[in-house]
Amino acid sequence: MKILSIGNSFSRDATCYVHQIAKSSGVDLLSVNLYIGGCSLEQHWQNVLQNAPAYQVDINGEETEKHSSIESALKSQKWDYVTLQQVSNLSTDYSTYQPYLGNLVEFVKKHAPGAEIVIHQTWAYEEGSERLYEIAGYKKQELMFRDLEAAYLKAAEFLGGARIIPCGWVFQQFLKRGFRNLHRDTFHASIPQGRYILAAVWYEFFTGKNVSETTFCPEGLAEEEWNYLKEQVHSIFNGA
Repeated sequence: MKILSIGNSFSRDATCYVHQIAKSSGVDLLSVNLYIGGCSLEQHWQNVLQNAPAYQVDINGEETEKHSSIESALKSQKWDYVTLQQVSNLSTDYSTYQPYLGNLVEFVKKHAPGAEIVIHQTWAYEEGSERLYEIAGYKKQELMFRDLEAAYLKAAEFLGGARIIPCGWVFQQFLKRGFRNLHRDTFHASIPQGRYILAAVWYEFFTGKNVSETTFCPEGLAEEEWNYLKEQVHSIFNGA
């Protein structure tokens, strides 16, 4: 299985451990992330127009010194999946998605015609953070999530019913269950807990397998908490 993510630091967070989780259960999964910090759909499209080799390439959760354009990355493998997302601070406003999302989708279809295009749903900022108030413009994090969820649903509908990796929604369910250690700086995922949750969601989404049966535990995560996190992801992801 081969997954290319056209993203930013949020896709870096989400893909950090997914290869290792898959490997621990015997699944051959290649994860490549095209990284520019804070990159929006508009900037991705401008990079396509310029064929700019502006992206740092992460391979299987590891940062490399390699750089690539989107076109070169699309042509480098026979991808099974390509993920797209909006930058977090614009994720609540669907008007910022277009026409760039549509243009990117057509470009991906041209250069990776066999790949399924998937929407990576990002997540809301931490409750009480200045970033939530001053950058996103929300008093409550659940309101930010409400609006980004609606925007990503619109994006999926625009793509004819594209599937959504429900990372933001799973984070919300963890909050409802009393787990708070999701962010490391009020907006990026915590290390290792938040990143592990996100990767577990990706693993279940793409493989259809039960993450609680996998054996990879990231460094710094105690066994008891690791077991809790993977069991909760499986429970949440499957509606339990």
